[in-house]
Amino acid sequence: MSEVQKATVHNHTELPARPDLIRLIIGIFGIGSSGPLIALSAMPVPTLIFWRNLGGSLMTLPFALRHKLDRTGVKWAVLAGIVLAVHFVGFFLSMRMTSVTAGTAIVATQPIFAAFFVKLTGGHIPTKAWLGMLISFTGVVVVTGIDLQLDRRSFLGDLAALISGALAAAYMLIGSRAQQTLATTSYTTICYFVCAMTALPMALLSGYDIVGFALREWWILLGLIIGAQILGHTMFNMTLKRVSPAVVSMIVFFEVPVAAIVSLVFDIGKQPTLSIIPGVILILLGCILVVLRTRPERVMIEQ
Repeated sequence: MSEVQKATVHNHTELPARPDLIRLIIGIFGIGSSGPLIALSAMPVPTLIFWRNLGGSLMTLPFALRHKLDRTGVKWAVLAGIVLAVHFVGFFLSMRMTSVTAGTAIVATQPIFAAFFVKLTGGHIPTKAWLGMLISFTGVVVVTGIDLQLDRRSFLGDLAALISGALAAAYMLIGSRAQQTLATTSYTTICYFVCAMTALPMALLSGYDIVGFALREWWILLGLIIGAQILGHTMFNMTLKRVSPAVVSMIVFFEVPVAAIVSLVFDIGKQPTLSIIPGVILILLGCILVVLRTRPERVMIEQ
């Protein structure tokens, strides 16, 4: 491994410095607003994904124009955009079909899937990390089992959230790879634009409207662009140049209580039953154990 590569790995294994910690805290509240706003919106899912990401891309474009592009980085950014689009489909559907609390908790299993991806590429996963996966998986089974007893729609929403969590892990790892040679603003501009262009044909082929919505829907969309996309996703992406994806994934866990509190206070979307709370706690505890017991440098090396 070259000295440059060693430096990159070393930087990614450090805990966040104060500027990145501030960005991550802002990001928590940004993405925490996502689930409730999606549940509140009546726009078709592909349409909402299209406008949200197009808006995000246009907001970061002026800053991206200051930087040069790298062909390899662009390829990774394009792939990240496609993965992000499919992730959003699963996440948006889960917010409409199940409770915000259950959906965001299951999506928070993304570091579990990240560990699996590392293992598939030859990385080492410590025994205690596998224990964490088992605990989280038990939590998912508890939540989905209870939702299945309640109604089939909630159960399908939970499955959509689980798939979305796997795609979120892939998106974060690919994004970290892309930003090895691209500035964050260049990466986000390309990634969000590709995501929007992937969602657009989904909307058109499904016969959904692209325009013609009530003013209320456009205000909700603006909240998603500024909150979830810019203050959420973009803030997290900015830290991936210096902070391990494993550490960022652990910080994302705090999206669950933020989203739950917002949805409860404003009575947004389907409200969870108290019976899923033990399952949510198991999911979060298991994910924390995975992150703490999986070496961040392994994640970076195997990318």
